[in-house]
Amino acid sequence: MSTHTVRTTFALPADLLAAVDQAVQAGHARSRNELVARALQRELASQQRAAIDAAFAAMAEDPAYHTEAQTITETFAHADWEALRLAEGMTP
Repeated sequence: MSTHTVRTTFALPADLLAAVDQAVQAGHARSRNELVARALQRELASQQRAAIDAAFAAMAEDPAYHTEAQTITETFAHADWEALRLAEGMTP
């Protein structure tokens, strides 16, 4: 992420802000800004992971994907077997 910062304002519930202040006082972050920025980064990463997971879930139900995966598996079966034998120290 960029190190360039932009000042902005957020309205937070009082109890959430108190919890942020307690976390900062306990040494979990150097400042409110740092804690909020880390929390936002984690949330955005979580959303990105969820989107990727959803795409993989859709692939599980996609007949075209299954056909393509099977074709790739069959195409590279000999090379995969040869690579395994080489890795195990056997001659191909």
